[in-house]
Amino acid sequence: MCFLPILFLKYSSTQFSYLRPHEAIRLVFQTHPLAQPHFCCHHTITVYYGVVHPLFRQAGLLPNLSHLNFLLLCIASILIAAAGYIINDYFDVNIDQVNKPDRVLIDKVISRRWAIFWHSFLSGIGVLLSFYVSYALGDKYFFIGIFNFICVNILWVYSTTYKRRILVGNIIVSLLTSWTVLIIYAAEIPHFWKAAADTQISYTQTLTKLFRIAILYAGFAFIISLVREVIKDLEDMEGDRREDCKTMPLVWGVPAAKIFAAVWLVVLIGILIVAQFYVVLLGWWISAVYFVAAVVVPLIFILKNLYKATTTVDYAILSRQVKWVMLTGILSMVFFWFYFRPA
Repeated sequence: MCFLPILFLKYSSTQFSYLRPHEAIRLVFQTHPLAQPHFCCHHTITVYYGVVHPLFRQAGLLPNLSHLNFLLLCIASILIAAAGYIINDYFDVNIDQVNKPDRVLIDKVISRRWAIFWHSFLSGIGVLLSFYVSYALGDKYFFIGIFNFICVNILWVYSTTYKRRILVGNIIVSLLTSWTVLIIYAAEIPHFWKAAADTQISYTQTLTKLFRIAILYAGFAFIISLVREVIKDLEDMEGDRREDCKTMPLVWGVPAAKIFAAVWLVVLIGILIVAQFYVVLLGWWISAVYFVAAVVVPLIFILKNLYKATTTVDYAILSRQVKWVMLTGILSMVFFWFYFRPA
């Protein structure tokens, strides 16, 4: 996003003045930490270099995605995510003025007209880059561009409608988070099939490993994102109530929302503990110790603190903690680089 000519406008009394590019970028990063590149695409980067590269190396193949196409796909993800934040802020001005008055951008830093422009521009560039990567990879990969185009439209509908509906908006965000993990898996599967047809060598074992890892981490991303979305709904209740939003805490009540998040946390912790038993059986002790210390134990503390949480500040702290656990969990894929070695 840094290479784009930033035309953000800074609000000053009754007129707008130009905001310098470095000021705009810093403001966006400070206002929305998740808009930072390492939060937007750390999923895809870790999947690509932590799982895909080692698995292909072990199978004696080269990844289908070149470094350039992978970089373009990451940039596309960043631009689409940034566009999603802009349009979400556009429709959430009244809510944010109550919940996060110090973090409101629309009408203070950027006018509504320019917000729509930047949403359209960033989304358009992101979709075009996605279709370019699809074209570079071949006809079988056209779905990458189509799916990212669908994501742009889903983000728009989410911001206008589904965010204000119970559970639907939470599930949409969680599915989009999972897609950032699955997109690399989807981009490489046809390559395995072609390699098997060309060489008459079966890559079933490698495909099975890739599939299991993709499902495990996509499931992890989905569940932990769903938990975080519910916690954010608890945090934003006051503004959501004024705008008549039908979020879980407002419709089912705070206790029910907390139980919902707690149940998914227990499910996630249970799945991860079972998974670590298999990891230990493989002799991957360092990976198991890391995952328990950096993911499972923090999740247990989050579960404990969720029960005690009562204020907006409590929920805000929990939301940040869940975000960092998501990061440490996805980063655990780096260990596959060391474990998947050529035979």
